[in-house]
Amino acid sequence: MNAIAIIGMQWGDEGKGKIVDFLSEDADIICRFNGGNNAGHTLLVGKEKTVLHLIPSGILRRGKTAIIGNGVVIDPKVLLEEISTLEKNRVKVSPDNLIISSNAHVILPPYIDIDKEKGGSIGTTGRGIGPAYMAKAARTGLRMGQLAGKEAFKARHGGDYFYKEYAAYAEKLRPYVRDTPPYLWEALGRKNVLFEGAQGTLLDIDHGTYPYVTSSNCISGAIPSGLGIPPKSVESCLGIIKAYTTRVGNGPFPTELRDKTGAQIAKAGNEFGATTGRARRVGWFDTAIARYAVQLNGIDSVALTKLDVLTGLGKLKLCVGYKHKGKLLGHFPADGAVLEEAKPAYETMDGWWEDISAARRLSDLPRSAVRYVDRLQELMAVPISIISVGPERGQTIVLRKEFLF
Repeated sequence: MNAIAIIGMQWGDEGKGKIVDFLSEDADIICRFNGGNNAGHTLLVGKEKTVLHLIPSGILRRGKTAIIGNGVVIDPKVLLEEISTLEKNRVKVSPDNLIISSNAHVILPPYIDIDKEKGGSIGTTGRGIGPAYMAKAARTGLRMGQLAGKEAFKARHGGDYFYKEYAAYAEKLRPYVRDTPPYLWEALGRKNVLFEGAQGTLLDIDHGTYPYVTSSNCISGAIPSGLGIPPKSVESCLGIIKAYTTRVGNGPFPTELRDKTGAQIAKAGNEFGATTGRARRVGWFDTAIARYAVQLNGIDSVALTKLDVLTGLGKLKLCVGYKHKGKLLGHFPADGAVLEEAKPAYETMDGWWEDISAARRLSDLPRSAVRYVDRLQELMAVPISIISVGPERGQTIVLRKEFLF
């Protein structure tokens, strides 16, 4: 494989950052294609914790090129702060290893004000993401190329209160901004490319649990438009899914746990948003969601994350479908009202008590953990190629190398 998509299969926070960082060792180029600084990818390298909101996770590895594509909306202040933080942590960032699409749209201060005022009911992060995409669709938005173009920016916003501040940002970011599609056209087929998704399938503006979604498309189909490349460029799709389920903010959540088991999982998994710090809601693994994500994204294999968090629970439940008004639903419902009313149908499996964080092969796992993994593969009908048993790079079990680089 030369071009692999990394897609979240749930409501985000699946551990995409760790998996992208792990696979970046064999990648040459890592691209963000959607979202903005409402994403938060947490990476742990040794004892160094890094949280990235805009810059692709591969930036931590030397000799890699990170690209922020045209499908991303960019807060220049946040981006510069992120660059500064990386450099303080001895990560070199320059136009040689970070490229910003000239067609990516800019988040302006009024967008943040609008978002904070009106976005609370659906659980928005309040960072101006939605209003920036609204301006883009209304053809009133500002692109990074225009921000960096001095005269174009002055003509559009010279009289606005934020002009001087953003003109200073433009000076610093100008060297990074360029036309990215030709760069990618030349690289595809010759170099290993990772497409790093933000958020998750169920937060997709069209296919998620609307209206409790983000403002961009998060599925694999968004990659071509978010980067300006042909659809056939995406050779393989790796879905990222937790061994349980979480979501932040409002909206339906059929397997949600509001008891001590949920609290135990949340504590063990440190389930707090990397971007907002908000506590995540926690529930059992939902195979209806997983199958939906597999079909919608064309997922070839799955990276199962946070399996270690389930240690010590005794019994584990798996949602194998939903019951609604006396009937078993055969699919994930598109109607949010149906999902609100749906009741999960569960299977129960034995858990395990052993610490699995040092496991590096499938044979290192307890039998109950292996049976859990096998059952998930059966229910999802796709192979699991990676198992993550901790936040560090090395806490990773590779099962199916043929699905990776």
